[in-house]
Amino acid sequence: MQLKPRKTSIRRLTAALTFSWLLYSTTLSVDICAAAGNLDAVKRAVGSSDSVLVADPENNVILSLNSDKPLIPASILKLLTSLVAIHYLGLDYRFVTEFYIDSKNNLKIKGYGDPLLVSEVISDIARQLAGRLDTVNDIVVDDSYFVQPLEIPGVSNSTEPYDAPNGALCVNFNTVYFKKKSGVYVSAESQTPLLPFALNRVKRSKLDRGRIVLSHNENECTLYAGYLFDYFLGKEGINTGGNIVMGTVQADTDKLIYRHVSRYSLEEIISKLLNHSNNYTTNQVLIAIGIDVYGPPGTLAKGVRAVTAYAKDILQLQTISITEGSGISRHNRLSARDMHKVLVGFKPYRYLMRLNGRQYYKTGTLRGINTRAGYLKRADGQVYSFVVMINTPGKSTNGIVENLLKELD
Repeated sequence: MQLKPRKTSIRRLTAALTFSWLLYSTTLSVDICAAAGNLDAVKRAVGSSDSVLVADPENNVILSLNSDKPLIPASILKLLTSLVAIHYLGLDYRFVTEFYIDSKNNLKIKGYGDPLLVSEVISDIARQLAGRLDTVNDIVVDDSYFVQPLEIPGVSNSTEPYDAPNGALCVNFNTVYFKKKSGVYVSAESQTPLLPFALNRVKRSKLDRGRIVLSHNENECTLYAGYLFDYFLGKEGINTGGNIVMGTVQADTDKLIYRHVSRYSLEEIISKLLNHSNNYTTNQVLIAIGIDVYGPPGTLAKGVRAVTAYAKDILQLQTISITEGSGISRHNRLSARDMHKVLVGFKPYRYLMRLNGRQYYKTGTLRGINTRAGYLKRADGQVYSFVVMINTPGKSTNGIVENLLKELD
């Protein structure tokens, strides 16, 4: 079925006109021969499966090596997803979670994809509900705002947090952090209990300390969210029946009693996902973009389509091919020249990136892949943008970036 955008073309046209003057100078770029010294070292480090591009403060490309070759971007792709999110959702956008009471006095919790629904936030929500509830029967958890299964290319069934699955109602990044104390498993986080619901999974890990990643098998992620809410509601003196069940909100009969608006704006979420390179958070944002453009329910396909359309229609990227938004998939492809166009658009938001000395940057790492993109500030305050994409196993971006910094000085 073909997806049709709900948005008019006016916003897209406006954005296109805004970007046109920024991107014009890049059409004048040419490959240059590396000079002696630092640029010679850069050229020697760049193989046939690698690329480098550097642009001056006016966005004129001053160094270009293999910059039109589509390569695996890894996590620098998060910059594109973030830029598209800013365009469609806005820096002030906040995720919500809704709470309803039905005719049987069941508490229904409907998730809308909040990626930062963590224990501290759930504790605050429980305090808000304490003024509205005394006793409830079952807790019904509703994750229908996202279509399941949400299979993210590149995400495996490992216990690593970067492989956490996505969903509309998830807590603590779909992970449980634990340790052994005096031979007994306990939580490794003071703000989060180790619930019986997760204990069997923890025991099966046979680890003394670490994380388990919750899955969507038998609705494990969503049910765990319900149990965690149940725990914090109990701490606030709200009596519950202790039963956590899957279900859906019936808007015509269920009564909305509380609508939680996240304390975190999209601006803060982007800063966190870029600084911690969180794949789960990035794809939650990607799915939210798809919903904004094409309507609910959220799917990976809608998010990918929205980002791809923006990249091609607004940024005029020529080589992009993506399958998800975080860079974890090895099927993503992007050239250094197209990544530079992303940097032109993201430049006003570079303060959201990691800062080290005179370098705002985002790195990307997969097995055999090492990438870095961002902005280099000269001693005189001028800001240059750079893209380094290494797709040759065993090589790093570090030496190349160091030589670029020396050359700019």
